[in-house]
Amino acid sequence: QVQLVESGGGLVQPGGSLRLSCAASGITFSRYTMSWYRQAPGNERELVADITSAGGSTKYRDSVKGRFTISRDNAKTTVYLQMNSLQPEDTAVYYCGAEWNRFGTVLRYWGQGTQVTVSS
Repeated sequence: QVQLVESGGGLVQPGGSLRLSCAASGITFSRYTMSWYRQAPGNERELVADITSAGGSTKYRDSVKGRFTISRDNAKTTVYLQMNSLQPEDTAVYYCGAEWNRFGTVLRYWGQGTQVTVSS
């Protein structure tokens, strides 16, 4: 059974920091590209950042570049999102995603999400 369990969300003041974690089980973690998405009320889910299976390449949406850092520890089967200089527009439910293109068939899994609220 595949499980992606996010943690680390919460309420933070503007300018503050949070570190999200996503612990994976039931998959061969090192094969998967891992990602963080977010969804604010009334908005579509959007990609925040992703990291390739070996961690050699990362990608960020423009609005978080220079503030957020994605990383992974394949030995701990965990992906992280360090979020600094948080702003109210970063408020959303943050989801962890895992994706692997297995011989042309894309396997994709999601976590349950963790709420991040940036407010004074």
